[in-house]
Amino acid sequence: MTRRSYPKGLAKREEILATALEVIAERGFSGATLRELADASNLSITGLVHHFGTKEQLFTEVLGRRDEIDADAYETDRFPETADEMIERLAGVVDRNAAVPGLVTLHSNLSADATAPEHPAHEYFRERYARSRDLGRDSLSHLQELGELPAGMDPGDLAELMIAAVDGLQLLWQYDKSTDMARSLSALGTLLKLANKAGHSPDD
Repeated sequence: MTRRSYPKGLAKREEILATALEVIAERGFSGATLRELADASNLSITGLVHHFGTKEQLFTEVLGRRDEIDADAYETDRFPETADEMIERLAGVVDRNAAVPGLVTLHSNLSADATAPEHPAHEYFRERYARSRDLGRDSLSHLQELGELPAGMDPGDLAELMIAAVDGLQLLWQYDKSTDMARSLSALGTLLKLANKAGHSPDD
């Protein structure tokens, strides 16, 4: 990923976000107090708040930065060519997230709180799910054109189910770390292949 250059104020924000990602990954969501984040960024709490306004806004931008990292890893600029490839990419994302449980907890907690329209992170999650749904729908439409999915399957509906599967698995994993998220997603891939096989039966 190409490193971007920023004016001084924005550069400090980038430094704080990078530090916050590390602190939350190492100490967990509950351990990432404003004091700890400020100390790790060599700032006072006032200085930290100056850059982000509130703890919720800082956490929202931390999740936005994690989304950028996940998007690069998933290769959002290139459609998968097979259903297996799509599932492998999703499995790679959840495997990477499993290595930073504090960020997974942050995502789950903040996304639940942000269902309230007045929450500072509400618009971020609304836009995030819209982007994810659009990307999933377009990717699945591409796979459908390649004959990887049955023609009668609605790509938009399936995209929503896949988003729910990923978020749901991450929630289950927080209760039971023995949950193999990547393996469960592979099972979803198997269902897609079975549906495609049934949709292309010799009797058609």
